[in-house]
This record gives sequence, C-alpha cells and structure tokens, in this order.
Amino acid sequence: MALAVVGSALASTAPANAPKPAAATPGAGLLNDWLREHSPGFAAWDIGGQVRARFESKNGFAVPGAGAGAVDFSDATPDNHYWLFREKVHLGWKPCAWFSAFAEARDSSTVFDKRRPEPEEDVFDLHQAWIALGDPKQFPLTLKAGRQELSYGDERLVGAFDWNNIGRVFDAAKLRFERDALWVDAFVGRVVLINDGHFNVANDYDWFWGAYASSRTLVPKQETQLYLLARNTGHDSPTATRGRPQAGGPGARDIYTLGLRVKSLPGQFGGWDYAAELAGQFGNFYDATLGRRLEHEAFAAHVAGGYTWTQFQTAPRLGLEYNYASGDSDPTDRRHRTFENLFPTNHKFYGYMDFFSWQNLHNVRLAASIKPARGVTLTADYHLFWLAETDDFFYAVNGLPRRTGGYGIAPGNDRFVGSEINLIATIALKSLGSIQAGYGHFFRGDYVRQSLAPTGSRDADWFYLQAVLNF
Repeated sequence: MALAVVGSALASTAPANAPKPAAATPGAGLLNDWLREHSPGFAAWDIGGQVRARFESKNGFAVPGAGAGAVDFSDATPDNHYWLFREKVHLGWKPCAWFSAFAEARDSSTVFDKRRPEPEEDVFDLHQAWIALGDPKQFPLTLKAGRQELSYGDERLVGAFDWNNIGRVFDAAKLRFERDALWVDAFVGRVVLINDGHFNVANDYDWFWGAYASSRTLVPKQETQLYLLARNTGHDSPTATRGRPQAGGPGARDIYTLGLRVKSLPGQFGGWDYAAELAGQFGNFYDATLGRRLEHEAFAAHVAGGYTWTQFQTAPRLGLEYNYASGDSDPTDRRHRTFENLFPTNHKFYGYMDFFSWQNLHNVRLAASIKPARGVTLTADYHLFWLAETDDFFYAVNGLPRRTGGYGIAPGNDRFVGSEINLIATIALKSLGSIQAGYGHFFRGDYVRQSLAPTGSRDADWFYLQAVLNF
C-alpha cells in the first residue's frame, strides 16, 4: 500500500497543464531534456545512461563453485543473498535524418555472490557501438552495423536478455526493408562472449543469421510474423577467447529454425487478446559423448489468451497459456530432438525464478494482473512444469543440461518437475525509471524428489528488490 501511494504521488507531481520543453521527447532522459531545453545545439545528441541495483535472496538454487552437490533444490546447496549493480552510459549522434551513431558502455558488478566465477560480473566494457544509415520515410532500405542488441517477437528465441546483469549483444549487420505496416529484417552476426577483466569479443565460431518479417495487414487485427533463423557453430566454439571463465561457446551444430508468430493488436477484440508461436527446426548437432553428428529435428509451440476488463480503471486481466518444446526420446539413436532455444530472454516466460528454458518442456501458466494506482502494476503467476521426455535432461535456463548432483537422464522418474508461484509489484516513475519487488516459491515435484533422493531435496524460495534510474 505504501509503494502504491508513493507511486501515485510521484506520477501526479506535475500539473496536468504544465508546458513541456520544446526540444524534449518522451523518455529522452533527465540529461537530454535539460540539455535540449537550454541549447538547441543538443537536439542532435543523445547523452544519458541508466543505473540499476537489485538485491536477490535465493534458497534452494544452484551455487556453482560450492561443490558438485550444490544444485537446484538440493539440501546440500547453500543459501545465496547478493547484490547486483549495473551502470550504463551512452552517447548518440543524429545530425541528419539518414545517419545516426550510438555508443554505450556498461559496468556490471556483484557483492556477496557465492557463485564462482560470478556469472553476472563484468568490469567496464563496450556494450554497444553501431552506426545506422538510411531514412525509411524517404527510402525503404536502412542498414545498422556494429555491436548491437537483437530482439524479435516476444524474445522467446532472440532477445537482449536485459534482466541479466550483463545482457546480450551481437557484432552484427542488419538490413531492414520497411513499408507502411510491413518490415523485413535480414541480419548476420556473432554473439559477444563475456570475458570479465578483458575486452569482450565475439565468438568467431558461432555465427547467427536469418530473416524476420512482420506485417499488421496480412491478417486483419493481428500482427503476423514469419522467420528463418540459422545458427552455425564450429568445433572450436567451446574454447573461444582461450577458454577463459564466462567465455567459451556451445558445441558444434548447424541448426535452422522456421517459425510463425501471431499476436492480436491492442483493442481489436474488445478485452480479449491472443498470441501463438510455432517453430520447427532441422539441421545437425554434434554429440560429444557419441563422437558424431546427429540429425536434428525439433519442435516448439506457444499459445496464449486472456481477457482485460477495460471498463475498470484498474484494468484487471486474466490469462492462460501453454508452452511446449520437444525433448529427445532416444539419446542413443542418430537423431537429436531437443529443441534449441537459441538466444532468448527466458526470464519473462517460464517462471521468474529462472529454472527452465524452452527445451524438453510442458508448461501451463495462469497469469493475473491489476493496476491499483497510476503507474503501479501487480501481477501473480502460477506455473506447472513437466518434462516432455524423461529420456532427456532437465535443462537449465541457460539451455545447458543438468548432469550433476543427482540429475541426469532418468527414464524411470515421474515427468512432473513441480509448480511455481510468482508475485511481482512494479512502480513506474514515468521516464525516470522504476521500482520493483518480487517473490517466488517453487514446489518441487516427484521428478526432483526422485532425482535427489540420495542426498535430499527441498523447495526453493526467491525474493528480489530492484530500482532503476534513467538519466
């Protein structure tokens, strides 16, 4: 209640008829607004940044470096309470309509984190540096080249992973064709590896390219997207950047993803909304255990719907969704059927506690939200999780299989992994930033109990408090 009152007060501080600076744009940032108000010469510049601090308390979560048995839901796993800090500063320049340049530096640090090496720590480094050519209002083709974030759809397969204390960027080139309600991107790039204490460089052996098209007129009242995504990774990928901690990439693979995503446009069906995504994969995957390439065939699906009571100022909403990703039913044959999750922002989808990726999974989610005051949003989610195949692994949020501490391939285990409840409160402070707090509890299922029976298991708890300031 106190947070709601503070958020409402901050949102209503300025009079409704207060004049805005002529040169400022919504969300331009405190520094940009001030500079542009005092000098027209700063209209072509974008100078600002962001500071983010988050406290997390985790009980029952894996703690790498604390022993082989310190895995998710294990009694042998120590509790972990730590701070995450991230600072970004950027400089942008747009002297004319057809040219712009942007550079952003980022520093990520942790305090009291027991994980070793700290996976969310990276001393001051280059996060983005790109140039863009073209004006879509004059000519439909534009080009963006350099270190940049890539984000498509809901970020189930390609996202900036902003929840993470470091995030994700690519050294890439992107060509866009844009006309009215249609755009098509063609891109190619390499993911940048985190190498704490050294300048971050891209993985020369992990190429990512594709085409992504979106239309709001192909089917009335909905956004329709089609895509082809390709990931070609060489055998030297795991030792990229000399195998330093937090660096190396995945094993060799050539995987191609064809997909369709649809989502209703806001307000087109009254209070109803829907979304769906289908993705099929083919190619090959190198299995280091078997020492040979396997034919890759995998599939994933997402379907969701909800209703928002728009007649109420608090806009309460209920939603239901189902997520599926194939697993490998026979790890000894010549086929690999585990869906490849590529470069997602999984935090938003399969439970905020981050135990799952879109791999070997059945997931049912019931979601509810309400806006009790201006700028305040409360959400509650409940998830149920099953493995699609017990002949395959239980995959972590980063896409890696759980192999230690009792986990592995256990065809005799029950499929039910467990359920999770999440409660999140967010206060948006206009363009200044936000304050957010959340709690999650994971109720372990029979699969976890059976896997960790020799050492003992427990439920997991998670709490966080986060503040973001934009300037």
